[in-house]
Amino acid sequence: MVKEEQKWTIESSASLFDLKLNEVWAYRDLMVLLVRRDFVSFYKQTILGPLWFFIQPLFTTIIFTFIFGNLAGISTDGLPKPLFYMAGITAWNYFADCLTKTSSVFKDNAAIFGKVYFPRLIMPLSIVVSNLVRFGVQMLLFLILMAYYYFAGANFSISWAICLFPLIITLMALLGLGAGMIISAMTTKYRDLAFLISFGVQLLMYATTVIYPLSEAIKKYPAYAWIIEYNPMTPIIETFRYGFLGQGSFSWLSLGYATLATIILMLLGTIVFNKVERNFVDTV
Repeated sequence: MVKEEQKWTIESSASLFDLKLNEVWAYRDLMVLLVRRDFVSFYKQTILGPLWFFIQPLFTTIIFTFIFGNLAGISTDGLPKPLFYMAGITAWNYFADCLTKTSSVFKDNAAIFGKVYFPRLIMPLSIVVSNLVRFGVQMLLFLILMAYYYFAGANFSISWAICLFPLIITLMALLGLGAGMIISAMTTKYRDLAFLISFGVQLLMYATTVIYPLSEAIKKYPAYAWIIEYNPMTPIIETFRYGFLGQGSFSWLSLGYATLATIILMLLGTIVFNKVERNFVDTV
């Protein structure tokens, strides 16, 4: 029996909201290959290999514990300092990686885009999925640390909000994807953004509750707390901590705001991405 050949008509999208998900599904094998390429290239020709997935968050946690926990004396809501920082770092790293790597997808893959056709959305989606693998490895480290402190008698407990974990992952991925697609479209004309994005993401981390709880920010810096509260990543990280550690400023209203902000960014990212992909090869 001869398998019917699948054909596609290559044309500009009729709608800026059209992501051509049917084509993305047809090219799913390509996305698997891209995910594998990103994963392998991360530790290829390195001495420690995949151990770097553990080393980076572990050393960051140690540094945060020493500087912010011990020297600065910032409160961690009664949680063990390494556990508090590891929770924030694990969640933040996934969002930040999705954002920074998606933001340069046009510039980094211009040579491929100019030679062969495939749904352009495959590239940012493969970044989100490959980063999900790294997130899973760091989550394993976080769970090991949780187990250690649990048997050591630390005062924390898993709450019902852990059921929201799939939603939290989805929000982090889509938030990074949406913002990254907007920035990637802008970098095709304004190259300066490529130099600013890494620095900007680091600054954004300090406006998120990675190194301090929201309650501490509201208590000590009430005049600036609104900046932190209106950061969509703040309720996401607070919900993450509340689910796994039983501590955090959980609010359905805040989580709803983060969800709405994520949807808006994804819609804007889709519009800008579809508009730029039609002629970005001429400007990159």
